[in-house]
Amino acid sequence: MPADPHESSSSSRSPLFGVLPWPERTAIAGALRTETVGGLVLLAAALIALIWANSPVSGAYETVRDFHFGIPALGLDLSVRHWTADGLLAVFFLVAGIELKRELVVGELRTPATAVLPVVAAVCGMAVPAAVYLATVSAGGGSRGGWAVPMATDIAFALAVLAVISTHLPAALRAFLLTLAVVDDLGAILVIAVFFTSDLNLWALAAAFAGLAVFYLLQRLRVRGWWWYVPLGLAVWALMYNSGVHATVAGVAMGLILRTQRDPAREGRPAEAASPGERVAHVLRPLSAGIAVPLFAFFAAGVSVSGSALAAVFTRPEPLGVVLGLVVGKTIGVFAGTYLTARFTRARLNPDLAWADILALAVLAGIGFTVALLIGELAFSDPAVTERIKAAVLAGSLLAAGFATLLVRRRNRIYRHLYEAENLDADADGIPDIYQRDLAPGPDGTDGAVGRTGGQHT
Repeated sequence: MPADPHESSSSSRSPLFGVLPWPERTAIAGALRTETVGGLVLLAAALIALIWANSPVSGAYETVRDFHFGIPALGLDLSVRHWTADGLLAVFFLVAGIELKRELVVGELRTPATAVLPVVAAVCGMAVPAAVYLATVSAGGGSRGGWAVPMATDIAFALAVLAVISTHLPAALRAFLLTLAVVDDLGAILVIAVFFTSDLNLWALAAAFAGLAVFYLLQRLRVRGWWWYVPLGLAVWALMYNSGVHATVAGVAMGLILRTQRDPAREGRPAEAASPGERVAHVLRPLSAGIAVPLFAFFAAGVSVSGSALAAVFTRPEPLGVVLGLVVGKTIGVFAGTYLTARFTRARLNPDLAWADILALAVLAGIGFTVALLIGELAFSDPAVTERIKAAVLAGSLLAAGFATLLVRRRNRIYRHLYEAENLDADADGIPDIYQRDLAPGPDGTDGAVGRTGGQHT
């Protein structure tokens, strides 16, 4: 009997980075496609900002960036740069929260067997860069305040790099990178909430939590209609901002509250075609990837790239710690976390891949653009240090992208063969043939489909 494309293999163990189960692959494909396009827009926005900020009319860039507007009576008189960082990035973190909820409920993080690999890799990929930064600034006598800057992976930037170099990286590796970035985003928002919160307004914070409780009740009661959620969401965001907690925390909180499982048919009511989380992500993901994140990058990436500024990146301890954290720390952390997880769980790598492929992915994870820039702005009060940190984030991300390009291009011929095998649909039924192979026993006694229909089980 052919395999059901909606079910993964029944084998007890599948190799690391085997072909994704069909439901997971179809769910992730749209997110990866949108993030890739958004990443290209992000790259263009950052490049334009760099050119403008280093042109003879750089004063106009600073005037636009620092222009204030808003509603002072509500404590919302912000500069354009702060509106993009506190407002538009809340949309980005809302989508990230939905994606994390989906991964926890129906995705790769729903069971310990599938969650252990990306979680351990992500945790190591956050801890090691922070340790590299702290070691660097301790040796150089710098400030330890930027330890969290090199922690997060920018999935949009990374996917844009893959698109620019026209690679055929297998879907399982792309999905692993996406899941890794989702866990990174959660770690980043926890760091922002815990370590970069000052002057707490407990009344505003309590009101924000009350708004989130109402949001939760509306979801539990299956209340539908944007006219309920949009005003409530804006109120929660404004209250969170005025509480002293970074406003992007409100986005993640609402994303985690949104329901990501579809209601089945019951009591004469038809089954849901899409869950609230799916509908919101479908609407907001293009806005987040194509507008919110690029605009933030545009007003955050405009830093001086003069000779003295670039020299400071590699001579001052704080920016040097960021560069080493992204390029060296991320690579060691993600690769070591993945390798040790495989060794301790006795998982086997997909025979079509090699550990060199995982090393390339670990280097690619060193691209830490968006969230790294955000944390860099929060970590330092001195504008001169902040500018150097931003330049370091740009330099580190570009170095990581360059090294990853060299490693990925070396193996692209193999990736192309895997891509063609994964997508071959000879019977033109809309389902790749690899998901419909007979589950004949393989030479090791496991199902013949192992590595073909299995997920990243360990």
